[in-house]
Amino acid sequence: MKISRRSALIAASSAALAPGLVRPAFAEKSTDTLRIQFVDAVPNVDMYFNSQRTGLILAHQAWDMLVHRDPATFDIKPSLATEWKFVDASTLDLTIRQGVKFHDGSTLSPDDVVYTLNMAADPASKVATPSNYSWIDKAEKTGDWTVRIKMKRPTPAALEYLAMVTPIHPKAYREKVGPEGFSAKPVGAGPYKIAKNVQGQEIVFERFEDYWAGSPKGKPAIKTLHVRFVPDLATEVTNLLAKQTDWIWNINPDQMAQINKMPHLQAVQQESMRIGYLSIDAAGRSGKDNPLTKLKVRQAIWHAVNRKEFADKLVQGGSRVPPAPCFPSQFGCDAKAATLYDYDPKKAKALLAEAGYPDGFEIEMLTYVQPTSWPAAVQNYLAAVGIKAKINQLQVAPAIQRAQKGEAPLYMGSWGSYSINDVSAILPVMFGKDALDNYSKDPELEKLIAEGGSTADKEVRAKSYSAAVKIATEQAYWLPINTYVNAYAFSKELDFKTYPDELPRFYFAKWK
Repeated sequence: MKISRRSALIAASSAALAPGLVRPAFAEKSTDTLRIQFVDAVPNVDMYFNSQRTGLILAHQAWDMLVHRDPATFDIKPSLATEWKFVDASTLDLTIRQGVKFHDGSTLSPDDVVYTLNMAADPASKVATPSNYSWIDKAEKTGDWTVRIKMKRPTPAALEYLAMVTPIHPKAYREKVGPEGFSAKPVGAGPYKIAKNVQGQEIVFERFEDYWAGSPKGKPAIKTLHVRFVPDLATEVTNLLAKQTDWIWNINPDQMAQINKMPHLQAVQQESMRIGYLSIDAAGRSGKDNPLTKLKVRQAIWHAVNRKEFADKLVQGGSRVPPAPCFPSQFGCDAKAATLYDYDPKKAKALLAEAGYPDGFEIEMLTYVQPTSWPAAVQNYLAAVGIKAKINQLQVAPAIQRAQKGEAPLYMGSWGSYSINDVSAILPVMFGKDALDNYSKDPELEKLIAEGGSTADKEVRAKSYSAAVKIATEQAYWLPINTYVNAYAFSKELDFKTYPDELPRFYFAKWK
């Protein structure tokens, strides 16, 4: 299969450096402002109410969690909680740090912690990813500076969830302005405060001068972060070449060599825990006469997609094909339990004929994935065996909304597990009983995932999750295509470090 490598880079480069044009200076370094661009506009920067990676990234700049996970070692360290202890398998006690200020000047207290945790765990709150908090039964204040978390079930990864996806909100302010008011003018206790928030367009972060001393995040070296959302990757690259921005990511790997030729820019790659996937509507959520409800059709799709070629030639940078529907390092991600499907177009065609579709069929494929050459490659693989997939390319938020409503026969997306190194951050999201992304609706699979998430016994968890992986792959429900390798491009004047958990930490960045 021939894969197109054309992009907007050459044209953009020529425009940016055309004779007679004045080369813009890096004025933003002189004003101590790091200009950042993303293509996936975040409708709500409150982490509890968006499931986008960009939302997670931005939230970590403005909010702190109860504990901190070291990005290099994954060790859990103190943050808003100075100490913690598992009283038993379902009870966690924490001591809350004193002297921490929120961005509105109020003092963080155990009341804020209890309020936030109970809000996140309450189904009525309608958080974006309920499985991140469904393990919490209730939080309660046990002393002047102590909090107890009672769990619905033993949760071995509890500290990871508290470190990655559980920012603490100010109770008094949020109750005063309500969820919508908080979304518009959010307040956290992290290294940066949000000075301007035009939802879906731009966010300006200012260094919080009263940030608490001794934080593992440290006080930011750069005063201002100016985040803008632009419509597509081509615009990002054009702006980078024209020195209208300082940092972008997830560029097409084909663009790296050209960017690295520019004297003022650099491009680097870093594998992350994100998985690119194709969700297949086995349950018929998008229509009961859907061909995808037939096992042989789903198996044909698995055989039709050349995942190794996709990873090697499109994603590049060491991208891998995950054999199981999870990231290989996650606890419970048992590759040995997975049914393997080789790339075999002939077998795919035969399976389609056996299923009653010798001439193939037409189907919609919803996606937000960039670059658009990636969905196009999957479309071409499917077309080669007779499946005519019509791509419906949307922005991230509307695509997620449509998929979660059950309107996506095929849905090409990605999931980063919030960088939590445990399958409880992915399997319940894609196959759990009440999960909005569940397009399999398999009771046995749902039962096994619930069992794996209901005990602290490693052997029992591993056994349940292995059985779940076996069913999910045997039934060809959800096709893991590739691991993501993030390609970053940024100014050479910026000292910026990448991490494998796919969480850019701008509070660590500084000017050279």
